[in-house]
Amino acid sequence: MAARLGTRRQHLPLLKRRGVLLLKLMAVTFAALLFCEFLIYYVVIFRCNWPEVKPPADSDGGQEAPEPVLRAMFLADTHLLGALRGHWLDKLRREWQMERAFQTALWLLQPEVAFILGDVFDEGKWSSPQAWADDVGRFRRMFRHPPRVQLRAVAGNHDVSFHYQMNTYKIKRFERVFNPERLFSWKGINFVMANSMALEGDGCAICSGEEAELMEISRRLNCSREERRPRGCADGQPPPASAPVLLQHFPLYRQSDSNCSGEDTAPPGEKDVPFRERYDVLSREASQKLLWWFRPRLVLSGHTHSACEVLHGAGVLEVSVPSFSWRNRNNPSFIMGSLTPTEYALAKCYLPCEDTVLITYCVAAGALVLLTLVHVGLLTSPLRFGWNLLRKFKTT
Repeated sequence: MAARLGTRRQHLPLLKRRGVLLLKLMAVTFAALLFCEFLIYYVVIFRCNWPEVKPPADSDGGQEAPEPVLRAMFLADTHLLGALRGHWLDKLRREWQMERAFQTALWLLQPEVAFILGDVFDEGKWSSPQAWADDVGRFRRMFRHPPRVQLRAVAGNHDVSFHYQMNTYKIKRFERVFNPERLFSWKGINFVMANSMALEGDGCAICSGEEAELMEISRRLNCSREERRPRGCADGQPPPASAPVLLQHFPLYRQSDSNCSGEDTAPPGEKDVPFRERYDVLSREASQKLLWWFRPRLVLSGHTHSACEVLHGAGVLEVSVPSFSWRNRNNPSFIMGSLTPTEYALAKCYLPCEDTVLITYCVAAGALVLLTLVHVGLLTSPLRFGWNLLRKFKTT
């Protein structure tokens, strides 16, 4: 009996040490997961601030009363994976990242409206009705938002296909999820949302309908800017008398991204690759039509997955918004816009770099290995090693 008690007492310190090791390993693992999958989004997005809009100057050189400011988020190319492409683990990982980024941005930044500039889904161009319903359900869970926030989206080629595979069914299916109106006005600011794939210019039924709708919007916007409304402008409530912001998936025509600069532009090997009209960018003709019809003060687009700023015509700025998905970029971002009827200011908000997350996990894995080696006696504890070194230094 005494021998058994002695054996148990000998095992108690060993069990206690193993329990302490297990707690340490669990603590390091939990801390790494908590930081990389939750806290890092708050740490990074907390540094983003809404840009300030300069108040307009009055005729005497002073400043007029400040206009109401609309705070808008612009993101692009979320590419939610469907039933056919991508590994389930990749899908789970990317969707969690985008959900945490979007929800954190909503909580910290408090935008009033969020725009997605196309390619919301990755397989909308060929997904079955059931697969589409599943994708929409996941999208609504990931990008859920309070009633005070509006969420708008324009169609991308992955949502409704490129021009020659696009049909009315796919367009209507997309518009049932997202508001189909092409002109959206809020706080005196006009947003025109165009279907890039329907601007092929070949006279097809979908293209003709899209152009007719955009021309009618152009007429209404031009009427709203006239001090004396012409006879043809008498019908309906006019939109605010403000130059619109043009939102679309394809960028306006440009030769390439060779003149783009910044840390989130296209890789060096892709910058000089010429863009194909109607595939990478809109055609010259369609681009000129949009600029002529709407005379926009700002254009925002997606599609390229990389950032770029281009000046068109009489100084119209176009901003290509990088992809919001880590599947397409190591450093995703979105645009924060402060807009009034006459002015705007833009700022970019970067999301956590995936390299940072991977490095953090590697450091945590190294800490787990270090703790295990110290426990089994294959490595001296850093604290004990430092203490012994200090004692040796004192005795010499």
